[in-house]
Amino acid sequence: MVKINRFRGIAALLVLLGGTFPLFAQPAPVNILVLGDSLTAGYGLAPEEAFPVKLEQRLKKEGRNVRVLNGGVSGDTSAGGRARLDWALADKSDAVIVELGANDGLRGLEPAQMKDNLDAIIAALKKRNIAVLLAGMRAPPNFGPRYGAEFDAVYPSLAKKHAVPLYPFFLNGVAAEPALNQRDGIHPNRDGVRVIVDRITSYVLRLLDSLKEE
Repeated sequence: MVKINRFRGIAALLVLLGGTFPLFAQPAPVNILVLGDSLTAGYGLAPEEAFPVKLEQRLKKEGRNVRVLNGGVSGDTSAGGRARLDWALADKSDAVIVELGANDGLRGLEPAQMKDNLDAIIAALKKRNIAVLLAGMRAPPNFGPRYGAEFDAVYPSLAKKHAVPLYPFFLNGVAAEPALNQRDGIHPNRDGVRVIVDRITSYVLRLLDSLKEE
């Protein structure tokens, strides 16, 4: 009881002093926005199985004080992500994982247009001093080798131009693996999400470390 009374006495004293000295000040979490499409939105999954949720859980296990925000919109193209960027940043973000382009590829949209959109997104984020991790995508094979080469080259080109880290292929280890995808063969199932998180976590940790160096 003595300890409790002492605690209450200290709390009462702080209230008298204006309550400006919190007993247990907690540092604000680092906000990571995942700006993406259905692959990150959690299409076909329970909300707790979506990529942002699983990534946040993993990062917390690594001892990081983070909040991962789900900025994925199913069906979104790079143009859609560009158009809603300001809205997506309404909650202050310290870092952004940009995962866009899969729907551009599925629709056969011009890689040059996709590059322009992603270029504008990255430039806008850097202007706001927000750290960026660019997640690459690969073109589906049905549009031919020329289209595929132009599409695939967009991501490393932009990573080099803006000096941002690149996770080469968001679906690495998951694409074309039936056991890791839903029936449509496109969207990862919960096991597929775990594989993605396993493989991208080291890149996200380095992104977080870069914030400390600024």
